[in-house]
Amino acid sequence: MARRMKGEGGITQRKDGRYMGTIETGWDAAGKRRRKTVYGRTQREVVIKLAAERKALTEHGAVVTSARTTVHTWADQWLALHETVVRSSSEATDRSAVRLWIIPVLGRKRLDAITPADIRSLTTAITTAGRSSTTAHRAHAVLMKMLRDAILEGHRVPPRILLVKGPPLAPHDRDAIPLADALLLLDVASRRPDASRWVAALLQGMRQGECLGLTWDAVDLDAGRITVNWQLDTLPYLDRDAGTFKVKPGLRVRHLEGAWHLTEVKTEHGERTIPLVPWMAAALTAWRKVAPTSPHGLIWPRADGRPRSDRDDRAEWHALQDQAGVRHASGRYYGVHEARHTCATLLMVAGVDPKIITAILGHSSIVTSRLYMHTDEATKRAALEGIAARLGLLAPQLEG
Repeated sequence: MARRMKGEGGITQRKDGRYMGTIETGWDAAGKRRRKTVYGRTQREVVIKLAAERKALTEHGAVVTSARTTVHTWADQWLALHETVVRSSSEATDRSAVRLWIIPVLGRKRLDAITPADIRSLTTAITTAGRSSTTAHRAHAVLMKMLRDAILEGHRVPPRILLVKGPPLAPHDRDAIPLADALLLLDVASRRPDASRWVAALLQGMRQGECLGLTWDAVDLDAGRITVNWQLDTLPYLDRDAGTFKVKPGLRVRHLEGAWHLTEVKTEHGERTIPLVPWMAAALTAWRKVAPTSPHGLIWPRADGRPRSDRDDRAEWHALQDQAGVRHASGRYYGVHEARHTCATLLMVAGVDPKIITAILGHSSIVTSRLYMHTDEATKRAALEGIAARLGLLAPQLEG
């Protein structure tokens, strides 16, 4: 009998001449192996039946386990499962860690024989290649998630492996923009028609995706508030010709065009209402008169009305810094997200209650109820108006 390929299952010929094949389907609650058995008149017939059983198990979300399962084999199965429970951006980052590092370094190791030294070798490989410990930290976290899920699916993984500590995050210089630079940025921004885009980050603390996905129907200029419940995102195609996309089950999405979608904000706490200070309301009112017409109702689209990519938005942010003549102390540009850090820092310096800061920024680090965020709008408004005054944003209209 020809040597079987890995994953074909065990095939034997019985005394009556028929062939019998078995495939392992995991472990039961008592720790005993589960197996599926098929029969056929020829070896080829059994191979086909085993392949059909594996396909059926996969389609029903089951994972075929084996004592010989390698990290590579499990990684392929895990990625297919993982993409159904996380956002596309997270899935892409995790897939990159698996393909670039985990499989090349540990792919041939068997799950049941992996050692702490093997886990540490992943970090060594990454740092030896000149990558930061932050990259190693992320890869370690993805590997640990993979191994925990392997145990959940019935694979045998040495428990001690989960106790191996990962490398620390590399130090970074991402922080709040100094007040002097923030004032210069706002001074230049106030002379631009789209000033509201940058005040949304520096004063309102909105994330880049939230700004790019904000639509006019989410802004109530009369009541002076913004409702943040969507963000701009691109989703991977499931079938480009059919125009279908990979969407995390349960994730609310609104298709715009191409791969562009509006997806619900990251967390329950991320969905929030932010009061508009008078300056911001005036800026949005002025912008609405000259803003590009977007078929999707986007507030800050591209010049042709289509969704603005994060790359284009970042280029505008850099141009604003060039005009203001500001840079980080290291000489690099400030990141878009550092404007959000600036808002948080200014609120903290102003002595605003941490719960109010959490409600404004949509963080989940401090547990606050949705009811609290809605009913405490007056307090949030007072906090934001205090920061607006600190930034000199007192005029009810834009210059020019």
